[in-house]
Amino acid sequence: MAENVLKLIGIDSYIYLTILLFSVGILGVLFRRSMIVLLMSIEIMLNAVNLLLVVFSVYHQDSAGQVFVFFSMAVAAAEVAVGLSILVSIFRNAGSIDFATLRNLKG
Repeated sequence: MAENVLKLIGIDSYIYLTILLFSVGILGVLFRRSMIVLLMSIEIMLNAVNLLLVVFSVYHQDSAGQVFVFFSMAVAAAEVAVGLSILVSIFRNAGSIDFATLRNLKG
């Protein structure tokens, strides 16, 4: 069924979507100063790459890309949990999670 959807929509549409998602993630990393937005932008970029891996996996009829995406998503979930816990502890100590105030915390 996934192959039929891929043939109907076309692989180039998926590639354009992943380029758009990755670009939005890069813009979020470059131009936002909030740590939460930075983490969300990194997750958007990771999801764009995962989507591309799944599309190419279906296109080539090889499940190795899908297995890699599964493990990548598990690592990303752990990363988010650790990142948010670090942000909570920084907010408790510094009172802000803005980059401008965090630069003053350098030892």
